[in-house]
Amino acid sequence: MATRSRSTLRASMVSGSSGGDMWLSRGELAAAAGISPAMLSRLIRLGLVEPAAPGPGEFAAGMATRLKRMLRLHHDVGVNLTGAAIIIDLLERVDRMETELRRLRGAP
Repeated sequence: MATRSRSTLRASMVSGSSGGDMWLSRGELAAAAGISPAMLSRLIRLGLVEPAAPGPGEFAAGMATRLKRMLRLHHDVGVNLTGAAIIIDLLERVDRMETELRRLRGAP
């Protein structure tokens, strides 16, 4: 179960983190999130942050926002990093569903 959940989480984090055509290097992402490159490497090793296309070591700009939200949950509320990543994933899913519902209802 842990492998399946982790795979799903990673796929969701990568696909859900698209910030358009803007890409950040590993160092830029760490700086944007206010963490050290070593901490970012730890999060990558844990599978909570993954590089996305177009090349290895490049991250969609939207990953910086996800990462900051995840770290805020960890520091402010005491949620472990894996739990924080899951919470962010679920919040983004709810946002997408609400957007789709508004679209289907014809609301702006």
